[in-house]
Amino acid sequence: MKKPNWKIVIVGGGTAGWLTAAVIAAHHRSRLPGGPQVILVEAADIPSVGVGEGTWPTMKNTLHSIGLDESEVFQRCHAAFKQGGKFVNWVSGDGDFYYHPFTVPLGYGRIDLAPYVASIENFATETNFQQSVCEAGLAPRTLAESEYQGACNYAYHLDAGKFAELLQEHCKEHLGVQHIIDTAEDVRLSPDGNIDSVMLRDNGELSGDLFVDCTGFASLLLGKALKVPFTDVSPVLFNDRALAMQVPYEHDDSALACHTIATAQTAGWIWDIGLTNRRGVGHVYSSRHLSDDEAESNLRSYLGASAAGLTPRKISFRSGHRAEFWKKNCVAVGMSAGFVEPLEATAIMLIELSARFIAENLLPDKSVLQVTAKRFNEQMHYRWRRIIDFLKLHYMLSTRREPYWRAHTDCDTIPESLQEDLAIWRFRGPMVEDFKSAFELFPAASYQYVMYGMGFKPEFETLAYLHGRQLEARKLIQRNQQLTAQMLQSLPPHRSYIDKWLGNSQQG
Repeated sequence: MKKPNWKIVIVGGGTAGWLTAAVIAAHHRSRLPGGPQVILVEAADIPSVGVGEGTWPTMKNTLHSIGLDESEVFQRCHAAFKQGGKFVNWVSGDGDFYYHPFTVPLGYGRIDLAPYVASIENFATETNFQQSVCEAGLAPRTLAESEYQGACNYAYHLDAGKFAELLQEHCKEHLGVQHIIDTAEDVRLSPDGNIDSVMLRDNGELSGDLFVDCTGFASLLLGKALKVPFTDVSPVLFNDRALAMQVPYEHDDSALACHTIATAQTAGWIWDIGLTNRRGVGHVYSSRHLSDDEAESNLRSYLGASAAGLTPRKISFRSGHRAEFWKKNCVAVGMSAGFVEPLEATAIMLIELSARFIAENLLPDKSVLQVTAKRFNEQMHYRWRRIIDFLKLHYMLSTRREPYWRAHTDCDTIPESLQEDLAIWRFRGPMVEDFKSAFELFPAASYQYVMYGMGFKPEFETLAYLHGRQLEARKLIQRNQQLTAQMLQSLPPHRSYIDKWLGNSQQG
């Protein structure tokens, strides 16, 4: 069968558009004869939302697969390592904190150490060395280790605008992606309901075989042209506003956090993301429970003198997703598909997964496109349900007394699927076997870190006869203590490592 010459039209730039273009073009080697034609159209006058400055560890493989050197990403995007999240004041609001590290517990998949730890709230520290590494402000690897490697699992903090610029340059210079700067003013449909072309202000009609909607909240193709409705999840996840600031460091050698810091407030939370040249700090909140002025006051109080002279940028959003993500010959990627608060860098991870699915399913027979669309929708519906459940888990276990936090514990706001999970986990906690779907985004370890960190202790004693592996558990916990001591001694400070590594890269 003759290989069809796919023409992929991506409408919209930013991280969603350019990362999708890069993944598709790299997978199909679009510079070679016979490969798909990848065209990205973006308007010159639409700024990026630019709050997605954290990623998930999946980004390591994505960057490597599209041919980027990790050192270049750090140099160009002011990037830093992200080894997990620190959640401050989410439990009682009285100075408590817990970690969600990216490295899984020792013995993971072989033995669950939760029934054997001395204190369930200390599960992360007793079973994993990464929390101690983060508290000490250390890098996830030494200079002797190669790019994309390291004893600690990690993701990135990076400047979203600079990242999109780097991807654009890489796509155009190395991956054969065509770039058109123009504004999409209309979408023309064929009689069968497919998108036939987009009408550009300056360049006229642009046809294609597959259209990727990366137009953000506007969702110009999937939402507006194809009229796919929006599924609102604000009854579950209340936040709908964010105030964002770019905060300079006091000194060039100021300490650089190697994790995202999420600090709970009266009706939302503040993110604090350290890049090498600045911090990205913002307050996400519910307008039903907090006014914009109150949110800004919270943010300025958190930042203190660092906020002097800075004006926050306000972002309004609806938590939810499209009822379909792929309809006819149009697939939405990024915020045009859906958006929820940036608690776990899920937005960028979904871009990666969506782009890879598209790349792997540009098949020789275009007539199977609707089968592809059906499977994509099934996978994405499952993933969105799991995302919503996982995010809700962070709120509903809180014992804070403010109305915002109390409302999150109302059973009517908790998805039935999460209530069912908790009914089981009340006795044995999350297990690897609970997450066997190929479409899982968060492993059992992620649920364990959040639940146990927030003090949710299953009734292990009711099944005590199943927990007779005390000797094996004790050895693993002791081994973790040894590894923790080794890491604290061998790993360099975060900022110092990046400076020396990039200095060595530039010399090489």
